[in-house]
Amino acid sequence: MTTQETPYLDALQRDGFVRIPSLLSPEEVAQFRDVSTQATTFTRTGHWPHFRTVPKQFPPWPTTPPPASEGGIWGVQHLLHPEMPGRAEFARFYFSEKVLAVAEELLGVKGTSGDGEPLVMELFNLLVAPETKDFELRWHRDDIPETASPEEELKLLHSKSPQGKQSHAQYNLALCPDASLIVIPGSHRRVRTEVERNAAPYEPELPGQLIVELQPGDAVFYDSNILHRGVYKGKPEGGQETRLTLHGSIGLKGVPADEADKKVRATAVLQHGVGAWVHRDDAAFGIGERPEKMRANLVAMGTGEGVGFSLKG
Repeated sequence: MTTQETPYLDALQRDGFVRIPSLLSPEEVAQFRDVSTQATTFTRTGHWPHFRTVPKQFPPWPTTPPPASEGGIWGVQHLLHPEMPGRAEFARFYFSEKVLAVAEELLGVKGTSGDGEPLVMELFNLLVAPETKDFELRWHRDDIPETASPEEELKLLHSKSPQGKQSHAQYNLALCPDASLIVIPGSHRRVRTEVERNAAPYEPELPGQLIVELQPGDAVFYDSNILHRGVYKGKPEGGQETRLTLHGSIGLKGVPADEADKKVRATAVLQHGVGAWVHRDDAAFGIGERPEKMRANLVAMGTGEGVGFSLKG
């Protein structure tokens, strides 16, 4: 591939997502599956206070995980937190050159040089299967409310990806077979159709929808404002984990340029509470200059106090 070729970016701009097979080797998958299983068990047993709970889709999250009989948790938050067991392994993946290289292409900074670090450390979480029952997310765009009129929707879509350029790269990396993400290709560039606008929140079938199937080691990077939802199959209580998916986002410093849009992006990131700990003295990673520069770019966004929430429910 020459420096002029951008196959990942081309696919993202055309379809709203790009699937990358075998981003991790089988050996790497096994290593990260082990540490992710430990983090999940640690959280399910009440030893980690940052999680996503059934039946809520968006933050704020409860402070106590529901029992397994009610579905329990469907996500573990803050894998890069200084107190997270396995943090060093999670950081090794998040800041790996193979992940950052994809982000650089998608964010338009591949092969560029300059005085500052263009990427921003944002969010890194783990998505897991709920226990004992299935769980679904409704159709949504991550930071465009479903109540937006067609005119508002189009304006927001253009402002969040001007000339097709994104402010962040968001991805899922599967450590188990995963067919949870459902997208409507191309919907990141247009307003919802009448069928989509009038569909039930959990409509099982919409025209043109696609299930993104991932095998262990595969990744999907996607525009967070593509029309999408999630369908998660429950696992037997106490059984082996059936879903372990690393879910991250990497930002682009200085984008968007508009102050109002910057506030929206800050809300999307800081609503999850990452600003409460990223500035801590023990939050340094100790694995090179680039992670620290990316962390400093996140610190500059603020603590997140009073930013509110992008979506609720």
